[in-house]
Amino acid sequence: MRIALFGDIHANLEALEVVLADAEEQGCTDYVCMGDVVGYNADPAACLEKVKAMNIPVVKGNHDEDASGTHSLDSMNPVAAAALEWTRAQLSEEQRVWLRRLRMVRQVEDFTIVHSTLDQPANWNYVTNRFDAMSNFSYQFTQVCFHGHTHVPRVYVKTDKVQEVPADSIIIEEGSKYFINVGSVGQPRDGDWRGCYAIYDLDHKMVVFRRVEYDIATTQQKILDAGLPAMLAERLADGR
Repeated sequence: MRIALFGDIHANLEALEVVLADAEEQGCTDYVCMGDVVGYNADPAACLEKVKAMNIPVVKGNHDEDASGTHSLDSMNPVAAAALEWTRAQLSEEQRVWLRRLRMVRQVEDFTIVHSTLDQPANWNYVTNRFDAMSNFSYQFTQVCFHGHTHVPRVYVKTDKVQEVPADSIIIEEGSKYFINVGSVGQPRDGDWRGCYAIYDLDHKMVVFRRVEYDIATTQQKILDAGLPAMLAERLADGR
Protein backbone atom coordinates (compact mmCIF):
# COMPACT_ATOMS: atom_id res chain seq x y z
CA MET A 1 0.00 0.00 0.00
CA ARG A 2 1.29 3.44 -0.98
CA ILE A 3 -0.37 6.39 0.75
CA ALA A 4 -0.09 10.01 -0.39
CA LEU A 5 0.03 12.37 2.59
CA PHE A 6 -0.58 16.02 1.84
CA GLY A 7 -1.77 19.18 3.56
CA ASP A 8 -1.62 22.96 3.78
CA ILE A 9 -3.31 23.21 0.41
CA HIS A 10 -4.47 26.72 1.24
CA ALA A 11 -6.92 27.05 -1.64
CA ASN A 12 -4.24 26.55 -4.31
CA LEU A 13 -6.14 24.50 -6.87
CA GLU A 14 -3.36 24.34 -9.45
CA ALA A 15 -0.91 22.89 -6.92
CA LEU A 16 -3.47 20.45 -5.52
CA GLU A 17 -4.35 19.03 -8.92
CA VAL A 18 -0.69 18.50 -9.85
CA VAL A 19 0.11 16.86 -6.51
CA LEU A 20 -2.81 14.45 -6.82
CA ALA A 21 -1.87 13.62 -10.41
CA ASP A 22 1.74 12.98 -9.39
CA ALA A 23 0.62 10.76 -6.51
CA GLU A 24 -1.45 8.67 -8.91
CA GLU A 25 1.52 8.35 -11.26
CA GLN A 26 3.61 7.19 -8.30
CA GLY A 27 1.17 4.35 -7.68
CA CYS A 28 -0.56 5.74 -4.60
CA THR A 29 -3.74 3.88 -3.75
CA ASP A 30 -4.82 5.90 -0.71
CA TYR A 31 -4.78 9.56 0.28
CA VAL A 32 -4.70 11.38 3.62
CA CYS A 33 -4.95 15.13 4.25
CA MET A 34 -3.29 17.03 7.10
CA GLY A 35 -5.68 20.00 6.96
CA ASP A 36 -5.66 23.69 6.06
CA VAL A 37 -7.58 23.01 2.88
CA VAL A 38 -8.52 26.70 2.69
CA GLY A 39 -6.97 30.11 3.43
CA TYR A 40 -4.56 32.50 1.65
CA ASN A 41 -5.23 31.58 -2.00
CA ALA A 42 -8.18 32.04 -4.35
CA ASP A 43 -9.88 28.64 -4.76
CA PRO A 44 -11.17 27.65 -1.30
CA ALA A 45 -14.49 26.19 -2.45
CA ALA A 46 -12.99 24.24 -5.35
CA CYS A 47 -10.21 22.76 -3.19
CA LEU A 48 -12.65 21.89 -0.42
CA GLU A 49 -15.00 20.14 -2.83
CA LYS A 50 -12.16 18.19 -4.42
CA VAL A 51 -10.88 16.93 -1.06
CA LYS A 52 -14.39 16.27 0.21
CA ALA A 53 -15.26 14.22 -2.89
CA MET A 54 -12.22 12.00 -2.33
CA ASN A 55 -13.82 10.73 0.91
CA ILE A 56 -10.47 10.42 2.64
CA PRO A 57 -9.22 10.97 6.22
CA VAL A 58 -8.77 14.71 6.86
CA VAL A 59 -7.87 16.55 10.05
CA LYS A 60 -8.75 20.15 10.84
CA GLY A 61 -6.23 22.94 10.38
CA ASN A 62 -6.29 26.37 11.99
CA HIS A 63 -7.36 28.07 8.75
CA ASP A 64 -10.14 25.51 8.35
CA GLU A 65 -11.34 26.40 11.85
CA ASP A 66 -11.11 30.16 11.30
CA ALA A 67 -12.75 30.06 7.87
CA SER A 68 -15.70 28.03 9.15
CA GLY A 69 -16.35 30.20 12.21
CA THR A 70 -17.80 33.64 12.87
CA HIS A 71 -15.37 34.75 15.57
CA SER A 72 -13.26 37.89 15.30
CA LEU A 73 -10.00 37.70 13.39
CA ASP A 74 -8.63 40.95 14.84
CA SER A 75 -5.78 39.25 16.69
CA MET A 76 -4.43 37.61 13.52
CA ASN A 77 -1.82 38.78 11.07
CA PRO A 78 -3.70 41.37 8.92
CA VAL A 79 -2.88 39.63 5.63
CA ALA A 80 -4.06 36.22 6.87
CA ALA A 81 -7.15 37.84 8.41
CA ALA A 82 -8.05 39.58 5.16
CA ALA A 83 -7.72 36.30 3.27
CA LEU A 84 -9.88 34.48 5.83
CA GLU A 85 -12.60 37.13 5.74
CA TRP A 86 -12.68 36.78 1.96
CA THR A 87 -12.65 32.98 2.26
CA ARG A 88 -15.62 33.00 4.63
CA ALA A 89 -17.64 34.84 1.98
CA GLN A 90 -16.75 32.23 -0.67
CA LEU A 91 -17.91 29.18 1.28
CA SER A 92 -21.45 27.88 1.55
CA GLU A 93 -22.93 26.94 4.91
CA GLU A 94 -22.67 23.27 3.92
CA GLN A 95 -18.96 23.72 3.21
CA ARG A 96 -18.39 25.53 6.50
CA VAL A 97 -20.16 22.73 8.36
CA TRP A 98 -17.90 20.17 6.68
CA LEU A 99 -14.84 22.08 7.92
CA ARG A 100 -16.26 22.46 11.43
CA ARG A 101 -16.86 18.72 11.73
CA LEU A 102 -13.29 17.73 10.91
CA ARG A 103 -11.51 16.03 13.80
CA MET A 104 -8.28 17.36 15.28
CA VAL A 105 -6.53 13.97 15.47
CA ARG A 106 -7.13 10.69 13.65
CA GLN A 107 -5.52 7.28 13.43
CA VAL A 108 -5.21 5.85 9.92
CA GLU A 109 -3.93 2.32 9.38
CA ASP A 110 -1.10 2.10 11.94
CA PHE A 111 -0.19 5.81 12.06
CA THR A 112 -1.61 9.06 13.44
CA ILE A 113 -2.37 12.36 11.71
CA VAL A 114 -2.73 15.84 13.20
CA HIS A 115 -2.37 19.34 11.79
CA SER A 116 -0.21 20.85 14.51
CA THR A 117 0.76 18.81 17.60
CA LEU A 118 -0.62 15.88 19.58
CA ASP A 119 -0.07 17.43 23.01
CA GLN A 120 -2.32 20.47 22.38
CA PRO A 121 -3.82 20.13 18.89
CA ALA A 122 -6.33 22.98 19.33
CA ASN A 123 -3.63 25.46 20.37
CA TRP A 124 -2.01 25.32 16.93
CA ASN A 125 1.54 25.21 18.26
CA TYR A 126 4.42 25.07 15.78
CA VAL A 127 7.11 22.41 15.75
CA THR A 128 10.24 23.98 14.31
CA ASN A 129 13.00 22.10 16.12
CA ARG A 130 13.69 18.90 18.05
CA PHE A 131 12.89 20.54 21.37
CA ASP A 132 9.36 21.37 20.16
CA ALA A 133 9.03 17.78 18.96
CA MET A 134 9.92 16.32 22.35
CA SER A 135 6.58 17.32 23.89
CA ASN A 136 4.70 15.72 21.02
CA PHE A 137 6.35 12.31 21.40
CA SER A 138 4.96 11.95 24.93
CA TYR A 139 1.46 11.88 23.40
CA GLN A 140 2.28 9.79 20.35
CA PHE A 141 1.07 6.20 20.74
CA THR A 142 1.77 5.02 17.19
CA GLN A 143 5.23 4.61 15.72
CA VAL A 144 4.61 7.26 13.06
CA CYS A 145 2.67 10.53 13.16
CA PHE A 146 2.28 12.87 10.20
CA HIS A 147 1.50 16.56 10.57
CA GLY A 148 1.72 19.95 8.81
CA HIS A 149 1.19 23.56 9.92
CA THR A 150 4.71 24.98 9.47
CA HIS A 151 4.70 24.41 5.67
CA VAL A 152 8.23 22.97 5.93
CA PRO A 153 8.98 19.25 5.43
CA ARG A 154 10.77 17.95 8.51
CA VAL A 155 11.44 14.58 10.12
CA TYR A 156 11.97 14.10 13.86
CA VAL A 157 13.10 10.73 15.15
CA LYS A 158 12.97 9.54 18.76
CA THR A 159 15.27 6.75 19.86
CA ASP A 160 17.14 7.30 23.11
CA LYS A 161 17.03 10.99 22.16
CA VAL A 162 15.13 13.20 19.69
CA GLN A 163 16.89 14.37 16.56
CA GLU A 164 15.99 15.92 13.21
CA VAL A 165 17.03 14.07 10.06
CA PRO A 166 16.88 15.22 6.41
CA ALA A 167 13.43 15.13 4.83
CA ASP A 168 14.10 13.08 1.72
CA SER A 169 13.79 9.27 1.96
CA ILE A 170 13.19 7.78 5.41
CA ILE A 171 13.23 4.13 6.47
CA ILE A 172 10.88 3.48 9.40
CA GLU A 173 12.97 1.37 11.76
CA GLU A 174 11.77 -0.77 14.66
CA GLY A 175 12.34 0.77 18.06
CA SER A 176 12.11 4.37 16.82
CA LYS A 177 9.24 6.86 16.68
CA TYR A 178 8.75 9.38 13.88
CA PHE A 179 7.02 12.77 13.80
CA ILE A 180 6.94 13.81 10.15
CA ASN A 181 5.87 17.12 8.61
CA VAL A 182 4.72 16.45 5.04
CA GLY A 183 5.31 20.03 3.86
CA SER A 184 2.80 22.19 2.01
CA VAL A 185 0.95 21.66 -1.25
CA GLY A 186 -0.12 25.25 -1.81
CA GLN A 187 2.29 27.52 0.05
CA PRO A 188 5.70 26.01 0.86
CA ARG A 189 7.90 28.03 3.21
CA ASP A 190 11.26 26.34 2.84
CA GLY A 191 12.47 28.39 -0.13
CA ASP A 192 11.21 25.90 -2.73
CA TRP A 193 8.01 27.09 -4.43
CA ARG A 194 7.02 23.66 -5.76
CA GLY A 195 4.18 21.77 -4.13
CA CYS A 196 5.34 19.29 -1.50
CA TYR A 197 3.84 16.05 -0.21
CA ALA A 198 4.98 12.66 1.09
CA ILE A 199 4.36 9.04 0.16
CA TYR A 200 4.28 6.35 2.83
CA ASP A 201 5.01 2.90 1.43
CA LEU A 202 3.66 0.62 4.16
CA ASP A 203 4.99 -2.56 2.58
CA HIS A 204 8.58 -1.29 2.52
CA LYS A 205 8.28 0.92 5.64
CA MET A 206 9.56 3.94 3.73
CA VAL A 207 8.52 7.60 3.53
CA VAL A 208 9.57 9.58 0.46
CA PHE A 209 9.06 13.31 -0.12
CA ARG A 210 8.00 14.63 -3.52
CA ARG A 211 8.19 18.14 -5.05
CA VAL A 212 6.10 19.01 -8.09
CA GLU A 213 5.92 22.09 -10.29
CA TYR A 214 2.54 23.67 -10.99
CA ASP A 215 1.13 26.63 -12.93
CA ILE A 216 2.13 29.23 -10.36
CA ALA A 217 1.37 32.16 -12.69
CA THR A 218 -2.30 31.17 -12.88
CA THR A 219 -2.51 30.85 -9.10
CA GLN A 220 -0.92 34.28 -8.65
CA GLN A 221 -3.26 35.92 -11.16
CA LYS A 222 -6.31 34.42 -9.47
CA ILE A 223 -5.18 35.93 -6.15
CA LEU A 224 -4.84 39.37 -7.72
CA ASP A 225 -8.14 39.07 -9.62
CA ALA A 226 -9.92 38.17 -6.37
CA GLY A 227 -8.67 41.36 -4.73
CA LEU A 228 -6.65 39.47 -2.12
CA PRO A 229 -3.45 41.07 -0.77
CA ALA A 230 -0.79 41.15 -3.51
CA MET A 231 1.89 39.80 -1.19
CA LEU A 232 0.04 36.47 -1.12
CA ALA A 233 0.73 36.15 -4.84
CA GLU A 234 4.27 37.48 -4.65
CA ARG A 235 5.54 35.20 -1.91
CA LEU A 236 4.43 32.02 -3.65
CA ALA A 237 7.34 32.33 -6.08
CA ASP A 238 9.79 32.71 -3.19
CA GLY A 239 8.52 29.67 -1.34
CA ARG A 240 7.96 31.81 1.78
